[in-house]
Amino acid sequence: MMSTPNKDIEKVEVRVKWDPSAAGEPANDLDIIAATYGTDAPYGSPAYLVHFDSRSPDGTITLNRDSRTGQGFGFDEVMTLELDRLSDAYARVVVGVAIQQRDGRKTFDRIEHTAVQIREGYTTLAEDDFSSVGSATAAVVAEFVRDSSGSWGFRGAVRGFDGDPDAFASVMGSRAG
Repeated sequence: MMSTPNKDIEKVEVRVKWDPSAAGEPANDLDIIAATYGTDAPYGSPAYLVHFDSRSPDGTITLNRDSRTGQGFGFDEVMTLELDRLSDAYARVVVGVAIQQRDGRKTFDRIEHTAVQIREGYTTLAEDDFSSVGSATAAVVAEFVRDSSGSWGFRGAVRGFDGDPDAFASVMGSRAG
């Protein structure tokens, strides 16, 4: 993953794209998931999750575009995180991408032209094609951490995970081993 250390992040977009499945095959459905962690337990259980089926309580993290097939041009799923508006009660936000496993196990290397891009305004903070985690069914793609002054910093690293989206959501913010 190409990434540069960045501090004082205010508003970011996480964008994911992929190709549709071949004719007759089950749909390729990738989902962006954000997990928000409180200052009291930054590596505990998420305070809340944001994904296609769940919104943030304060509207600071929104899924702008959701695709269940990967059809269309450009990025198929887009999530906006307004970190500068996030309550001081939160210290960490972890963002991941999970492949729906409805029709049997599907990994990143079985889906054509996958890509994730993390941007702040016109600046690309990180990009990746999931090739380093090809045998995974989900991956953490970004971590945003608030420092003692209240500024948000970005850490980009793709970490693969094997399991369904629900299992991934419960452990995606645990400390990297």
